[in-house]
Amino acid sequence: NKFCIMINNNNILITGGTGSFGKNLTSFLLKNYRPKKIIIFSRDELKQSQMMTELKHHHKILRFFIGDVRDYPRLKLAMKDVDYVFHAAALKHVPLAEYNPFEAVKTNILGAQNIVDASYENNVKSVLALSTDKASSPVNIYGATKLASDKLFIAANNYKGKLKTKFSVVRYGNVMGSRGSVIPVFSKLLNNNFFPITDKRMTRFNITLKEAVNFVLNSLKIMQGGEIFVPKIPSFRVIDLAKAFDS
Repeated sequence: NKFCIMINNNNILITGGTGSFGKNLTSFLLKNYRPKKIIIFSRDELKQSQMMTELKHHHKILRFFIGDVRDYPRLKLAMKDVDYVFHAAALKHVPLAEYNPFEAVKTNILGAQNIVDASYENNVKSVLALSTDKASSPVNIYGATKLASDKLFIAANNYKGKLKTKFSVVRYGNVMGSRGSVIPVFSKLLNNNFFPITDKRMTRFNITLKEAVNFVLNSLKIMQGGEIFVPKIPSFRVIDLAKAFDS
C-alpha cells in the first residue's frame, strides 16, 4: 500500500529513540516494514547500548547516534539523507522542569527549532513531533514549553519557501505504564499505604504504547503539514486509580 511505499527503503530518524515510545516505534517498524535505515538519536549511551544488544539482529538497519537536540551541528549531521523524522525527545518530568525551567526551554523549545532548521538543511520529507495534553492551556513549564514547541513546528510550514518539508504535531495523553508515569509510581508505593495525589479532582488521559505508535503512524500517513492531531482517548480520575490499587 501507499504507506509501505512511504516507509520501505527510506531513512527514518527518531529523536529520543531510546525512550518507551522510541523503542516501541522502532520494533514496530522493523517487524512490519523494510526501512532502509533507522537512526536512534538520544543522549543516553547506556540505553543505546542496551537497545543495540536487544536488536542486534537488525544491525544492518539500525544506527545509534549519541547526541542532544540542543546540539544543532550534531543533529544536522544525524539527519543527513533522512526522509522522515519522529521527534520524541523532551524533558518531561513536571516537578524537575519547574525547578530547572530554562533546561526545559533549551531542550523542548530551542531543541524544537533545531529540528526544524536541520530538517530544512537536509530536505527531510516529513517531521512529526510528539506533544502532550499538558500543552493545552498549560499550567506548568513543561506544558508551556511543549505548547511553544508545537507552535514552532506548525509555523515552520509557513516560511519554508520552495522546500517540500512538512511539519505536523501529535498531541496525546499519558502512555500507560511508561517510565515515570502514575501506574509504575503507584506500584512502588503499594506498601506505603500512601499515594501522593495533588488534587482529588485530577484526571489523566490514557493511551497504551501500541495505540500511541499506531496513532503516530496513521498521522504520518495522512498529514499535509500544519495539523495538530489529537486522538479520542479515555480518561480516569487519579483518585479512582489509587482506590483500585488499594483494594
